[in-house]
Amino acid sequence: MKIAFLGLGRMGRELAAHLVADGHDVTVWNRTSSATVPLIDQGAHAAVTAYDAVDGADAVVTALFGPDAVRQVVVEGELPLAPGALWIDVTTISPADATSFHTWATEQGVDYVHAPVIGSLAPARARKLGVLFGGTPGAVARAQEIVVWADGAKVKTYETAGKAAAAKLIANMTVALGIQGVVEALRLGHSNDLDTDEILSTLDLTMLAGMRALKGDVISAGTFDDTQFSADLLAKDIRLMLHSSQYALPAVAATFESLQTAVRAGRGDDDFSVIAAGDAR
Repeated sequence: MKIAFLGLGRMGRELAAHLVADGHDVTVWNRTSSATVPLIDQGAHAAVTAYDAVDGADAVVTALFGPDAVRQVVVEGELPLAPGALWIDVTTISPADATSFHTWATEQGVDYVHAPVIGSLAPARARKLGVLFGGTPGAVARAQEIVVWADGAKVKTYETAGKAAAAKLIANMTVALGIQGVVEALRLGHSNDLDTDEILSTLDLTMLAGMRALKGDVISAGTFDDTQFSADLLAKDIRLMLHSSQYALPAVAATFESLQTAVRAGRGDDDFSVIAAGDAR
């Protein structure tokens, strides 16, 4: 297929590489053009503009920073998506945004599927990501033929794009609450003469064992520059959570403040676990 891939951040580069490896005719675009170089080396074409990238494409995949970027690039950019083309949006967005993009695409005669992923870079490379598909049955079936990075055992489908977006925010909320739980465990433990290793080993016996396994070594080492999911990105996602809930989310709000502290300190591009930096000693 002729596929346009827009957005080559950490995750986007992994996903686009699979499409190239599978023999599709892939054209990539990114605001920072240097990000296209590794994909070109693998066999992709690069476009100077997003408009050029999607011209004549059978399918368009967007993996951008957030809903504002999607709106600016695709909708306000009036990209020439062909009638009958498929638009697969991997970007983490709000349910309201997903509904809006679906409506816009339908008006253009384009099939829209929201298909955010669950997982980090390692499962992305191994084609073992969870994927949440939201859209009409026919459009979802088309998307599933292209989304080769999905682990079949970790796929869920929803009848609307909005529901898939809400499910993705819930998934990312567990990441936020997990790391905030580790931070507060460190604070409580250090207040009572436990050292970092003693605190983290205690977490092995608790509901926070998964986050401890994922980020414990990073926290102990105090190095947060091997970014799997940046503090900036998680902060952006938490804003979407807070704006998408009609109820208060106090624990989520507390994590947002922790992330904002890291961002203000110039550590927004570090791994989200950087919020534990001041508490690991």
